[in-house]
Amino acid sequence: MKLGDPKIEVESTESTQALLDPSMPEGAIAVAAFQTAGRGRLGRTWEAQPGTALLLSVLLKPPADLPLPQLALVAGVAVADVLEHMTRLAVQIKWPNDVMLRRQKVAGILAETREGAVVVGIGINVNQTFEQLPERAGSLLTTTGHEWNLDEVMEEVLDMLGARYEAWLAGGLDAVYDGLAPRDFLRGRTVSVNGTSGTAEMIDRDGRLRISVGDGKVIAIESGEVTYER
Repeated sequence: MKLGDPKIEVESTESTQALLDPSMPEGAIAVAAFQTAGRGRLGRTWEAQPGTALLLSVLLKPPADLPLPQLALVAGVAVADVLEHMTRLAVQIKWPNDVMLRRQKVAGILAETREGAVVVGIGINVNQTFEQLPERAGSLLTTTGHEWNLDEVMEEVLDMLGARYEAWLAGGLDAVYDGLAPRDFLRGRTVSVNGTSGTAEMIDRDGRLRISVGDGKVIAIESGEVTYER
């Protein structure tokens, strides 16, 4: 599926998520150089220096009977595909919505349902310096040592997201699982989610995080905030 038309492009906005409306055609995007009130999961703020990060939202309209929360993982796979291709480095996905490069977060995904549509927000740290990043975060610049063209990164992300989204529409998470399971950042780590602690086993084919809690018992978590031992 071709994404990117229509395209809303602004210098500054509270959040690119707010620029898209379900009445717009599927595939509409919003991109900004700076967000004054960017949001991550659980209402966290998300900011980057103007012009240093890819701040992108995409409007999707999948059938309502599909498991829409899985789109955060689908987008994560698409971003991981692109970053791995561009940097030639191994990229991992931290359930439920972070993309990791050399054990540092370089991208985050926020999928919000809205009147039968899903607005997928994608934030990628591209050209921030070490001083401009929070602790335990990285950028393409800090990882590779050189700057990247934001428009080129965006075009590759849109192309790959379109392809991965089409595959998901046709075959569910199974159809993109090849890009998810091998990149599971939490696998084998001691984690805590929603008060449940144990060893992360895997992201299953329904998009849940399976945690071994001892005595042969495994719990599948559908959503939540993860802490893990580094």
